[in-house]
Amino acid sequence: MIGKIVVTLVSLILVVGVVIGIVAVQHHEDSKNGENTSTSMKSVTTICASTDFKDACARSLGPVAKNSSATTKDYILAAIQATINEVKKSEEVTSKQSVDAEKDPYNHMAVEDCKELLKYAVDELQASFSMVGDSELHTLNDRVSELMNWLSAVYSYQTSCLDGVENPEYKSAIKDGMVNATQLTSNALSIVSQTSEILKAFNIPNINIKPNSRRLLEVNEIGHDGYPTWFSTADRKLLAARPASRARPNAVVAKDGSGQYRTISAALAAYPKNLRGRYVIYVKAGIYDESVTVTYDQKNVFMYGDGPLRTIVTGHKNFGVMKITTMNTATFAAVGQGFIAKSMGFRNTAGPVGQQAVALRVQSDMAAIFDCRIEGYQDTLYYQAHRQFYRNCVISGTIDFIFGKGSAVIQNSEIIVRRPGADQRWNTITADGRETDRQVTGLVLQNCRIVPERALFPVRFQIANYLGRPWKQFSTTVVMQSELGDLIHPQGWFPWQGEHFESSCNFYEFANRGPGARTIRRSRSFTKFRVLGPREAWRYTAAAFIQGGLWLKYTTVPFLLGL
Repeated sequence: MIGKIVVTLVSLILVVGVVIGIVAVQHHEDSKNGENTSTSMKSVTTICASTDFKDACARSLGPVAKNSSATTKDYILAAIQATINEVKKSEEVTSKQSVDAEKDPYNHMAVEDCKELLKYAVDELQASFSMVGDSELHTLNDRVSELMNWLSAVYSYQTSCLDGVENPEYKSAIKDGMVNATQLTSNALSIVSQTSEILKAFNIPNINIKPNSRRLLEVNEIGHDGYPTWFSTADRKLLAARPASRARPNAVVAKDGSGQYRTISAALAAYPKNLRGRYVIYVKAGIYDESVTVTYDQKNVFMYGDGPLRTIVTGHKNFGVMKITTMNTATFAAVGQGFIAKSMGFRNTAGPVGQQAVALRVQSDMAAIFDCRIEGYQDTLYYQAHRQFYRNCVISGTIDFIFGKGSAVIQNSEIIVRRPGADQRWNTITADGRETDRQVTGLVLQNCRIVPERALFPVRFQIANYLGRPWKQFSTTVVMQSELGDLIHPQGWFPWQGEHFESSCNFYEFANRGPGARTIRRSRSFTKFRVLGPREAWRYTAAAFIQGGLWLKYTTVPFLLGL
């Protein structure tokens, strides 16, 4: 995570630095006329103009603006510290919620989830604050993308916390205590996404910023080692440790005792302190019935097996029967940055009765999953936060079985729709959880193949199978260049019951093929649905959507950056 924070921090310094640098220049000019304070406050008003919570924005930057000698660093420190303070207050409120684990085990677990998620947010903010002095002015577009990724994840942490709590009393208290923190995060997303407009307001020429895109790196931006010049030393070391397809392992796991460890969890427990490079784990063929978590501080874990049908991690934790929060039902959870998995299977065997039952949960930034099988029914794959890439995988399920709040691109994979339980008459492949129009999150299925499993095939026209439904207000899902079987319902997309997200969600298709790809009968209730052209579709490629050109080549996973 530290590598991400360094890059993100530089993004923060760059974006805020440019804007505040403008303010500083304006301060100098206006000081000649004795108008420092009024001009400063006017500048803050301009910066905050694009935000949804203008008063909160002005309060966070206003005190610094009153200081005529304020520097760029002062503004950055104020912005970060204000957010840290509010997230800490959210933590305090959450920590005061006393839930009896025996009488109410579900909500006890949900509140504990909140504490964990908010801690991630605080840790990342504090790491950024401690490194504010490091600033360079290069590759602006790439840095904006890094910052948007980071802020989107922080926002996801906060909203994921609230998603899990069911008890109205606890939920209301936590939500009320989190208002200021979510507002400041939302404001930061708005400010960064509107940077180009802010610069125009200050009449800054020859700067063209497109936060949701990236330009090619210029020659003078590439160092002698092939990395962008703005990458930190730590990032260079991290990315230089390229795992081979059959890398020499640091740890070998084997159920028969022929390795160093009999369980995957034991191999992860041996993760060395102060690790540089990759921690490589080879998991020999076998079925490993265990709940595995690559923790927040276990960065750059590379795990490979003997094949997705030979090395299998399995579990059956679920919400329906066991009343476990969704994120804790995961058979395998990858949290630490830079996780790579190859040639492995991840299963949740709870079945339809289990309802929410995750096989693989990924929170890791710059995660790559290759040649893996991810099998379950409802909520099979949870792309919880940050940038993720999947290639040559098999993903199966019934309801919302690819869902999350991160930024995920799934390429060249087989999506298998399974036969649901007897009382279920429909399937939905995807359910994205983007909650604000400023976030850069969403899901892309590119060059995939969507087919029914053998058990579903005879009744595939009796059960309605949809490409997805909107989990949250600004749900964003793109299906492009994929083969859609005849099981796909002509309407394509399905509403979320009890909500009215059809007018705000973003469902797009591009250059699909097969009998399920006909869009003439797509549901008109989704007012923003459209078939994209090549220029629009480019925004959702691995290069633009998850900045894959900067990190995918160091994973040894095959990938396509464009269309």
